[in-house]
Amino acid sequence: MAAERRRAAAVALYGHLRRIYEEGSESLPEHPYLFEADVEICLIGGSCKSPLERFWSGSDIAYILQKARHNEESDSLEVSKTDDDIYASELLPKESSGPVSLSVRRAKQLISLYTMAHNPNMTHLKIHDLVVLPPLWIKCDASDPERTCWLGAEPLKAGKKITGITLHMVTYDGPTADKTHFANLEELKTEHKMRHHSSVVTTKGFAQYELIRAAAIEDTILESESNIYVDITWNTVNKILETPPLISAATLNITLEPGDPRSPVYQVYRELQFLLALADGLKTGVTEWPEPLKSESAVDVIQEFLTDLKKKLEGYCVSGNQSGTQKIKCDTAAVDSSITSAFTERGDLDFAEQLWCKMRSVSSYQELVECFTLIIKSLEHGEIQPWIHRGSSSLLSKLIQQSYHGKVEVVSLTGITPIQMLLEIGLDKMKKDYVNFFIGQELATLTCLDYFISTSVDLQEQVHRVQKLHHMLEIMVSCTVLLQFKHENLFPLTQICMKYYKDNPLNEKHVFQLPIRPALVTKFCQNDHPEIWKVEISSGHGPKEVKTTWQVSSNSPVEHMTSDSTGLFSDSTVNGSSEERQYFITMARCSQVHFI
Repeated sequence: MAAERRRAAAVALYGHLRRIYEEGSESLPEHPYLFEADVEICLIGGSCKSPLERFWSGSDIAYILQKARHNEESDSLEVSKTDDDIYASELLPKESSGPVSLSVRRAKQLISLYTMAHNPNMTHLKIHDLVVLPPLWIKCDASDPERTCWLGAEPLKAGKKITGITLHMVTYDGPTADKTHFANLEELKTEHKMRHHSSVVTTKGFAQYELIRAAAIEDTILESESNIYVDITWNTVNKILETPPLISAATLNITLEPGDPRSPVYQVYRELQFLLALADGLKTGVTEWPEPLKSESAVDVIQEFLTDLKKKLEGYCVSGNQSGTQKIKCDTAAVDSSITSAFTERGDLDFAEQLWCKMRSVSSYQELVECFTLIIKSLEHGEIQPWIHRGSSSLLSKLIQQSYHGKVEVVSLTGITPIQMLLEIGLDKMKKDYVNFFIGQELATLTCLDYFISTSVDLQEQVHRVQKLHHMLEIMVSCTVLLQFKHENLFPLTQICMKYYKDNPLNEKHVFQLPIRPALVTKFCQNDHPEIWKVEISSGHGPKEVKTTWQVSSNSPVEHMTSDSTGLFSDSTVNGSSEERQYFITMARCSQVHFI
C-alpha cells in the first residue's frame, strides 16, 4: 500500500508540475499553486531574479517549493513578470505569516517523487510522453544536523532523453564570528574527490567587493539604492579568502539612484526636478511649485533683467555678470577638474536659457504669467532684441524670431500655455548642458546623442529622454569621483548606457555592467573585505560535471534563513562602536543519479 501511495504521489506531483510549466510557457503564473495542502509551488524565471543565484547558475526557469500558507496573503501573491529588480523572494510572506520552509524530511520526500517521475525505467507509473521539467528547488528549515536550507533536483538529458538527475544540497551556518568554522581548501578538495570518485579537480574563485556604501552623515545613513560593486573571477585558488590575482576577470556593476546631495551634479539634479514638475503639471493640471530660492520675486528678477537688456540696446554699458545663471559648484575636492569645468556656467547661454535660469525661482502660476507678460510686451514694443541659438523650436524662440521683423503674434497666456513655454525653454537649455558634457568629455558624438535630444517626439517623451541623459551623467561622474576612472573606461561605459537607454525606459535600478582590468580596483580589494568570497571545486566534463561550492559572505545568501544581520564585515557600526565581524557560510554539494 505504501509503495502504491508513493507511486500515486509521484504521478500527481509530475502532473501538477507539468501543468504549471505548460501554463507558464507563455507567461509566468501570477499565483503559486497548492500541492497536497502543505506545499506551495512557484515557477520563476525570465526577468524574475532567482533566490538561488548566489550558489546555483543553472536553468533560467525553475520551480521553487515552500511551505503553504493558509492566510489572506496567499490569495494575493503575485510574481512580477516585467520588473527585473523584483526578487522571486518577494513572493514570500512577511514575518507575520509564519515560516515558509518545509522540513528536510518532507523536502526529501518531494525530491524523491520528482526523481521517480523522471526515471524512464519507471514504466509502471504510466506517464506517457514524458517531458523534461525545469529544475526543482525546495526551501528547507535546516532541522537536520547538516543544517540543510535548500534541496534541489535537476534533470540530466542527452537530446530529448532523460539520462539521470543531479541532486543538490545547500547547507548553512551563521552568523558566526568563529573563524574555526572556515573550511580548509585541501580538505574541501579531498572531500570532493571522495564523494565523486575523481582524481583530478579544478578550482575557480569568485569575490565581490562593494566599492561604495551608504555613507553615514551625522549618525544617520542616507537611504539610497545606489551601489557600485565589482565581481572578480579567477582560476586556480590556492587558499581560502585569498585576494584575487591581477590576471582575474573583473566586471563592474553599477546601480545608481540620482539625487545624492553630495554629488557634484546635485544642482543639475534639482534643475531637472523643476523640469519634471512642469511636465507633471502639463499631464495632471496641477503643478508643484518650488519654494522661492530668494526673497526677491521672479517678476522683479525678470523686470530687472529686461531693463538691463534695454539699456544695452540703448548703448549703455552695464557692469557685472548679467547672465543671471547660477554657477554649479562642487564641494568635493576629489572631483576631476574636467568634470567640474563641464558644469560651471556655459559661456554661450542665449536669451531663453538665461530666462530659464531666472524663472526657476517662479513660485506660482500667477507669477509665471506675469513674467511672460513682461517678456512678450518687451518683444512686441521692440524694447529688446535678444539673440537665441539656431534650431530652437520653443514657442518663445518663435516669438523672438518674429520680433526681429517687428511683428509678434498674440499668445494667450492662459491654461497650460505658460507652463508649456517654460518647459520648452528648460528642455532646450538642459539638453545643451548634457550635450556639452558628453561631447566635451569626448564620451559621445552628436550623432550618438541624437536620440536623446530629438524634438520629433512629444514634450513628455523629450523630458523622459532628458531623464535618461541625467542618469547617465550621474553614473559617469560617480565613476570619475569615486573610482578615478579615466576616459578609457568612461567611454565604453557611456556606450553601454546609451545602448541600453535607446531600447529601454528609464530604470534607475538597472545594473549596468562593464568589464574592467582588476588593477583598477586593486586598492579596494587590498584594503577591504569582500562582500562575498567563494571557491568552486569541480570535476568531470559536460553533463557529468559535478561541483562543490564553499562560500563566505557578509549577508545571508539564503533569504528564508535571514535574521536581518547585514553588513557584517564592517569593522564598526555607524556610531563607531567596535564589533566583532560576523560571517555567513554556505556550502553547496551535488551528486548524480544515472538512469541509463
